[in-house]
Formats: sequence, C-alpha cells, structure tokens
Amino acid sequence: MRLATITNWAYGATVFLTIVSGTSMLLASNAQQHERAAVDQRYQLDQLTSKFGSDINALTEQARQYVNTADPTYLLLYRREAASLRSVEDRVRHVRDAGASLDEINALKQAVRWADALQDEQRAAIAAYKRGDEATARRLLFGAEYERELDRAKTMVERFQYRLDQRVEAEVSAATDMARLWKTISEVVLAATGLLFLCVLFFVFKQRVLRPVVRLSDVVSRLAAQDYAVEAPSYGQIDEIGDMAQAIRVFRENGLERQRLEEERNADRALRDLLSRMTQRMQSCDTLLDLKEVIQRFAPQIAPSLAGRLYLLDDSRNAVAEACSWLGPVHSRREFSPIACWALRRGLPHRPAGEAVDVPCDHLEADEGALVDSLCLPLTAQRETLGLLYFEPLPDRTGQPATSEIYLRMLAENIGLALANLRLRDALREMAMADPLTGLANRRQLDDVLQVQLAEADRLGKPISCLMLDVDHFKRFNDVFGHDAGDAVLRAVGTVMKTLTREHGLAFRFGGEEFLQLMPELQPEQAAARAEEIRARIGALRVVHDGEELGPVTVSVGVATAPEHCTLQRLVQTADAALLRAKT
Repeated sequence: MRLATITNWAYGATVFLTIVSGTSMLLASNAQQHERAAVDQRYQLDQLTSKFGSDINALTEQARQYVNTADPTYLLLYRREAASLRSVEDRVRHVRDAGASLDEINALKQAVRWADALQDEQRAAIAAYKRGDEATARRLLFGAEYERELDRAKTMVERFQYRLDQRVEAEVSAATDMARLWKTISEVVLAATGLLFLCVLFFVFKQRVLRPVVRLSDVVSRLAAQDYAVEAPSYGQIDEIGDMAQAIRVFRENGLERQRLEEERNADRALRDLLSRMTQRMQSCDTLLDLKEVIQRFAPQIAPSLAGRLYLLDDSRNAVAEACSWLGPVHSRREFSPIACWALRRGLPHRPAGEAVDVPCDHLEADEGALVDSLCLPLTAQRETLGLLYFEPLPDRTGQPATSEIYLRMLAENIGLALANLRLRDALREMAMADPLTGLANRRQLDDVLQVQLAEADRLGKPISCLMLDVDHFKRFNDVFGHDAGDAVLRAVGTVMKTLTREHGLAFRFGGEEFLQLMPELQPEQAAARAEEIRARIGALRVVHDGEELGPVTVSVGVATAPEHCTLQRLVQTADAALLRAKT
C-alpha cells in the first residue's frame, strides 16, 4: 500500500477514535460535574445548618450572660442577633434553594420551631429579669425544661444533617461510578488512538520530520563550525520544521554578516597597520629618493584599486611636477600650474565625481563629456602647501573593495608631514654643512663628500683631482679696508668657485681664505687647466666695497691627482703641499 493510502486510512480511524474518546471524556466530565455539584450542595447545606446551630447557641449564651452579669452589652448583642434572624419560611427557603429534599426540609422546620420556642422563653426570662424577678429568669434559662428543649433542637439539627449526609453520599457515589466508567472507556479509546498514532508516526515522522531534521542537523553542525558556505534547505510547510529552517537561514545570514564585519575589521586593522608602517618608514627617509620609493611601495597596497601620482610644488618655476607614480595613472598631466587644481586652490580635498556635484580640475585629461572619478588631496604642513596626492580608479579592478577616503586623507597627511620633515632635515643639514658667508660647502661636509668620492674613484678605477686655493695677501684687505671688505673678497672668490664647478656640491671653503675643489675623473693636465682658468677668472675680478675698488685679487693654487701624484688617502695633503709651493 502507498504511504498516502495508509495515511488516509489512519487519519479516518484516528478521527473516529478521537470522536469516541472525546464523547467519553465529555460524559465522564459531566459525571464529575454531577459529583462536584453534589459535594457543593452538601457544603452549602452544611454551612446553613452550621449557621443555624451556632445561632441557637449564641442566643442562649447571650441571654444567660445578661441574667448572670446584668451587663446591658449582652442584652444589646442578644437583640441584634435576634433581629438578624428571619422567619421560619425564610430560613427554610434558603435550604430549599440549596437543593434539600422535602423530607429534609420538614426535619429542618421542626428544628426551627423548637428554636423559636427557645427564643420565646429567652424573651420571657429577659422580661422577668427586667421586672426584678431574677429567680423566674434563672428558672426559665437554666432550668431542666429549657435544657431539654435546647437538646431537642440540637437533635433535630443533627437529624437533618444525617439525612443530608445519607442522600449526598449516595449521589456522590453514583456520580463517581459513572465518571469512572466513562473515564475507563475514554482511556481505552485513547490508548487505541495512541497505538494507531504510533503506527502511523513511523511512516509519517520518517518521511516528513526525520529526513528534514537530519538535513537541518547537518546544516547546523556546519554552521557551528563557521562554515557559512552551506545552504540551508527551504521547506514550504508552515510548521515547526519550516520555522526551524527559517531560523537556520536567519542564523546563517547573521553569521555571514558577522563574518563580513569581521573581515572588514581585519581589513581595517591591516590597513591601519600598513599606514603606520609606511609612516615609520617615511620618517626614517634621509632623501627624497628614499621617500618616493617608500610611497611607490606602500601606496598600491593601501589603495589597490586606485592609480596615483605624487606631485611636488616647485616654487622656482611656479609649477606642480610629478615626483613619482604607481599603477599607471593616465588622466592627469605630469606637470601643470598650481591654479589648474581646485584642491591646491582651496587647500581642501577635491572630488568632482563624488556624492556632491563639483567641477573637474584643469589638469585632468579625459574624453569629451566623460568625468573622471578622481581625488586630489593637497599635501600641507604648517599651513604651507608642499604638493599634491592624486588618485584615479583603475578600469580593470572595479571588483575590488574601495579604500575609504578617510584613509586616503590620512595617507596624504602622513606624506605631507614626511615631506615637511625631509625639507626641514635638508635645511638643517644645509645650514650645518654650508658656509654662511660664501654659500659653499664647509669643512664638515668635505669630510663626508671626500670619503664618498674617493670610494667611488677606487671602485671605478678612475683618477680624481683636488684643487686647493688661497687668496694672496688677504690680511691686507682686512687691515686696509676692514673685515667687511675681506668678507666681500671671499664672497667674490666663492662665486667664481661655484660658477666654474661642473658638479654641484664639490666646491668647499676649507678655512679662512682657503678653498678646495674636487674634480672626479680629471687627469693632471685637465686639473691644471681648470686651476689656471679659476686663477685667471679671480684675477679679473674687480671687487667694490662701499663705493671703493679694493684692487686686484690674486690667488695661489695647488693641484694634486690620485693615483698619479699620490694615493687616494693622501690627495688633500698632497694638494695642500702643492699650494705651499705655489705660495712660495
């Protein structure tokens, strides 16, 4: 038989048995209600009977206390209690309403009549006591006749309660037997229904529940292992299985979202570490070349989807020129005027194709009508503009996550600070290594440059020449015209030395009126010709100080070439000895 056929037959049998079981349970419940009604009736009648008995005792006690103590309080209590009693018919009607039978009501009426007779005797005793006939009052309340009537009234009440107990116990017993019978029938039918349900459950549960639960359990296990690539099965039924599948899908989506946020946090942390490491490297750079290498190495890692250029401001030419680039930017010119960039004009970042509408910079080159999503970041430090950091998107890396503009601004700020520090370091080095009077390098810088030039000559196996120059009779200028005039002569000689030096930074003021010039790769004859040229140029000088011509300026020059004249280490000493011979 097919599963659907078994399910249909089982469903019909289950419905039939459920109806039978429900009917039995309803009948059992009805019998139990009869049982509870009988018990409630007995409780109400007991309450009424107990109230009636307590009223008899209370009136008797209050009347006797009044006669014994003459306390008007007991009289007041007696009258209040007597006033609250109703007539015989009223009291019996409440018992009839509670469900008492006719025989029980007749028995109760006799008890009420005896109670009323006792109340008449109580009133007579109280009236006799008020007249001063205490003996009569005591005889009426404490006499043997009164006690017999009181016992008779109590006996009547107990007889009523006995009859009531007999009837109620019979009704409760019958209702209990009926409820037990229907309950047994209901349990038998329920057991048959449960057995049928268990038989069907083996088929239905396995097909409808067990397989989905096994699949969902496997998905939950993989999700617990943070394998969010697993797809949660989709069940269309609206039941617990469907709710579980929906909950697992929501859990997977939340897990994917948490994973995405964790990846973003990790990427953010890695980017911050990269920026920090780049900043440390930039602060350690000694030259602009080192700085450009650091920027070219780190910038593509920080913004992999953006090509870029580093521009530096050249004040001497009033231009912004490219210092370095990465990932091949194509839309910005290599050199342009500062006013061609809105970022340099305003001193603020400029993005024409961003969220806000803006105008493009003039240094951008794009197809007509096309707008490049570029970003220009001015490099500033101490309110001074140093250059520009330019970015443009790469066309073949659109799928990569975009770098936040906040990090690009941080990058521009760090590069600006590094440029400012490098300029400050160069300025301080130049101040420490330059002679303030002549503008030539001083003796301290000579030591560093000489070591480098000698090592380079030794490595290449080429000659290096050294020229030492001394102003003749320099003391005469100071003595005759003053020290300012002597300084003017030294500045003029320094200008000639600077002009006739092919390589920058190889002319030095050695000390006092002595100057030195290094000439890499020059043979002795070439060095001697250079020395003669310098001597002749200085001899042609006409130095004027305070409107007065100082007279001719002559110099003595000594030249040495290594390795022809001496070793590399003795080059300066040999040139100095040649200078002494020239002076002589």
